[in-house]
Amino acid sequence: MTQVDFYILPSPATEARLDFACKLADKAWRLGHRVYLHCSDAAQRDDLDERLWRFKGESFVPHGDAESDTVAPVVLGLGDDPGAHQDLLINLDLCIPAFFKRFARVAELVIEDPAVRQSARDNFRRYREQGYAPQDHRLQRF
Repeated sequence: MTQVDFYILPSPATEARLDFACKLADKAWRLGHRVYLHCSDAAQRDDLDERLWRFKGESFVPHGDAESDTVAPVVLGLGDDPGAHQDLLINLDLCIPAFFKRFARVAELVIEDPAVRQSARDNFRRYREQGYAPQDHRLQRF
């Protein structure tokens, strides 16, 4: 069964959510996992792509977008098809993607923005209603 984790960040800034997504993707990739970053729209995907290039000056996270590079260990995608990825899903959309069950792990990233927090509450409840046992991780710093 898919492991679902909610990471609660102590910031209302949208940038904090994307920066943490980069850190989580970097850590997972270095541990040998394949990562699918599910973005809410093309603008968010483009912003995340730029952040992955520059978030850590001394390292590089090999990544690509799902439409053109499905072999990269970290892929940024939109829509309903995560390709062959099944390991870690980092969900940056406000809704739970229909394909989440095919992943071993799902990471939901929550900031102190009212819309994001409400969506996270709704998603937490939906996961529980489907029989999953989501865990929350309240981060002091990231």
